[in-house]
Amino acid sequence: MKLKPIANNQTELHLNGNIFFFSYETPVAARVGVKYFKTEQKFSVTTSRHINKWLEDVKCETKPQSFFDEACSYAQIDVKLT
Repeated sequence: MKLKPIANNQTELHLNGNIFFFSYETPVAARVGVKYFKTEQKFSVTTSRHINKWLEDVKCETKPQSFFDEACSYAQIDVKLT
C-alpha cells in the first residue's frame, strides 16, 4: 500500500495493483484492474474538476459512493493490522 500526493488536496492510494483517487479526504474515483470508475455522487465544483482531470481521456463507469468508501475501509483495516 502506498499513498501518493499528486496535487493540492488530491491523493492516490495504491493498493494491490489498484489505484483509488481521493479529492480532499474522500475517495471518488478508481482504477481497478484495467477499468476506471468514478462516483455517481455529486460533490463540489472543485472535486468534480479533480475527478475530471484525473480521468482525462479515459472511459469510465459510474459507481455508488459506497463502492469507494467500502473498498477504502478495507484498506484502513489492513493498515491497522500491520
